[in-house]
Amino acid sequence: MITLANIRPIGHNVGNGAINFALRNMIYESFGRLVSIIDIPATRKHESTAKAGLTASSIHEINRIADGVIIGGGNLYENGEIDIDLTAIKSLQPPLMLFSNSRGRIYSRKNTWIERSDVIPDGKLTSLVEKAVISASRDSVTNGYITGNLGLDKDVVGYCPTINIGKFKSQLPELPQNEVVGAVISIRTPNLMNLPYWRQAHVHQDIVKIIESLKGKGYSRVRLLCNDSRDIDFAGFFEESHKVNSIYTSDVYQYLSILKNAELVVSYRLHATLPSLSLGTPTISIAYDERASCLFDD
Repeated sequence: MITLANIRPIGHNVGNGAINFALRNMIYESFGRLVSIIDIPATRKHESTAKAGLTASSIHEINRIADGVIIGGGNLYENGEIDIDLTAIKSLQPPLMLFSNSRGRIYSRKNTWIERSDVIPDGKLTSLVEKAVISASRDSVTNGYITGNLGLDKDVVGYCPTINIGKFKSQLPELPQNEVVGAVISIRTPNLMNLPYWRQAHVHQDIVKIIESLKGKGYSRVRLLCNDSRDIDFAGFFEESHKVNSIYTSDVYQYLSILKNAELVVSYRLHATLPSLSLGTPTISIAYDERASCLFDD
């Protein structure tokens, strides 16, 4: 039996579950179903746990039970989303793989690219890449920073595992026969977007225009899909003002089934867009940061 530790984002966003769904199935394809996968939260920030990330306590446990470690996928090179002890990481014994992690810039108030304030420090990122046996970043922007700015030539572009979800769609449950998903708008509440306020202020009206356009094109049902429980309050406004339904689920199987059965997905969420594309659902993506735009180009 092979035992792998997967250090990954958990938190609020069901999109992290979509990444994990795809990654697990890719692991099973590679190693067979007898592989054991142990999930370890990347940070204590969202979970009440003593073990998270690559800290002294988690590395001690990993050394005792794991044959390998995968960090990712997710936005783990930003958001302060991974806990790392630079002293303890030197003691990590199983081989380490960095897979499908991203690091990107955001828009400034002057509409130019700027670095995030919560990006992983170069010293920590360098230590991770140097420790890794395999480093496969999600997109070419992240890869370019590691190979160009940090001068570490071992990193390659690994893309996002969710582009493979269509291969595993037989695992998704069927929705009830009378369930009409309709057209889905996968939203993100504006104050969670890394955009200047004047751009955030346009998002509300943009969604109104999208709803009206979809209804005008004959979609009998328009629904707002919340990836994150923090989107529900924002969605509530449109339920009242434009008579559209909203839906939230933390169950990744139900979430992917909704995307699979939608007539159209208009998406502010990368991990609604990529699964939809993979599942063959017509999709329009609205990208608003460098890592998402770059990944579509890749």
